[in-house]
Amino acid sequence: DESLEVQEKYVAYLVQNVIDHCAYELKLLDRDIDQLKKYTQTPYPRISYDKAVEMLQAADFDIKWGDDFGAPDETYLSDQFEQPVFILNYPKAIKPFYMKPHPTRDDVYLCADLLAPEGYGEIIGGSERETDFDKLEAEIKSMGLDIEEYQWYLDLRRYGSVPHSGFGLGLERAITWICGIDHLREAIPFPRMINRIKP
Repeated sequence: DESLEVQEKYVAYLVQNVIDHCAYELKLLDRDIDQLKKYTQTPYPRISYDKAVEMLQAADFDIKWGDDFGAPDETYLSDQFEQPVFILNYPKAIKPFYMKPHPTRDDVYLCADLLAPEGYGEIIGGSERETDFDKLEAEIKSMGLDIEEYQWYLDLRRYGSVPHSGFGLGLERAITWICGIDHLREAIPFPRMINRIKP
């Protein structure tokens, strides 16, 4: 819960900061500032992955529990809310091994994705991290990963750790959403395209 609160306050701050300091640029982009102001209010809604699947199935999406969400799924879910929405506790099969298992369920992790409104998709992914060395090592082995390649990561737990969580904001995704841009590549300085790989 603390991590989600940090995330939503961070996003609300970013949006408010853009409104305060980039009004001219937003006007050039025809971005509705009144619409953006809605996203500065927290807390953001939270629903479980289970509930999200139920919502999609009720809307006749071809999805079952355990499937990852695609762009149409995320767009539909975000359209059901006036603000960004957190989707909590995804299945283990579709998330990385380093996430901490849910305390009362063995099929999901303690994690969340934040979906931006207006069909812009996921802008933040985060989770509580596994701190138990033995559990982490067993998880790496159970996934068929080469344990030698993860010794550096296991060393972070080998000598003790503390409960912690983390998240990452997709910068270009957030810019695309806040600016109301049509395509992600317009928010990237040097996007890869069919006729250009670098720079």
